[in-house]
Amino acid sequence: MEITPLGDSALVVRVRDISADPDDESLRAVLDALERIKSAQIPGLLELAPAYTTIGVFFDPLQVTSAGADPVAVFDWMVEQIHKAVSRKMKSAKRTPRLIKIPVCYDPEFALDLNEVARHAGLSAKEVIDLHHAAEYRINCVGFTPGFPFLAGLPKKLATPRHVTPRKEIPAGSVAIGGAQTGIYPIKSPGGWNIVGRTPLRLFRPEKEPPSLLRPGDRVRFLSITRSEFEHLEQ
Repeated sequence: MEITPLGDSALVVRVRDISADPDDESLRAVLDALERIKSAQIPGLLELAPAYTTIGVFFDPLQVTSAGADPVAVFDWMVEQIHKAVSRKMKSAKRTPRLIKIPVCYDPEFALDLNEVARHAGLSAKEVIDLHHAAEYRINCVGFTPGFPFLAGLPKKLATPRHVTPRKEIPAGSVAIGGAQTGIYPIKSPGGWNIVGRTPLRLFRPEKEPPSLLRPGDRVRFLSITRSEFEHLEQ
C-alpha cells in the first residue's frame, strides 16, 4: 500500500496497483480499506473519497496536531494512523450490494448522441437502447460533479469515445456513455460524454444525508420508460 501527500491537508492511499483493472476485486479491496479507516476514527479526519484503486483522505491539520502530532510531521502521523487502521485485525463485513433501478427515457429530445453511438457501434438506435438498459452496472466511484456515478459494465459494442470538444451545458439527469463507461449527470454541468437518454430522478440532493442517491459498490439497472412516464415521474 502506497500513501502519498495531496497538498497540505490531504493524502492518497493507493490500495491496488495503478495498472490494475477496476474489477470487482479492486472495488472490494478499496471498500474494505475504506471501512477500516472509517472505523478507526482517526482524529482530524474530515472526508474519505474512494476511487478505482485509491482513497482520498482529507484532514484538518490543526485537529491532527491537537491530537498529538508534531506540527512539522502531520503527514507522517496520518500515514502511521492509516497503516494501523488498515492492518489491524477486524472481521470484514459481508456486503450485499444495493440494486438501484433507474428509469431512463431514450426519447430523441433527450438522447442527443444516440444516433452517433449507434453509428459508431454499427447498430440501430433501438439496438443501442436495448443493449444499454439490458446490462447490470457496477458503481466504481462517484465524483467529477456531486453525485456523478462512474458505471462499469457497459456492453463493449457501445463503447464510444468522448467528444473532442465538450458541451458547455448538459441537463441534469442526462445518461451518457464515455469510452467504456456509462454515467449520469446529476446536475447541470459541462461534459463531453455521449448523451443517450435522461432520468427524471434527482441523484443529488444537498439537503439530504447522504446527499447522493448512489454510492460505490452499488449495482444499477436502467429501466426504459416513455416520454409520458418521464413527465409523470418528474412531477
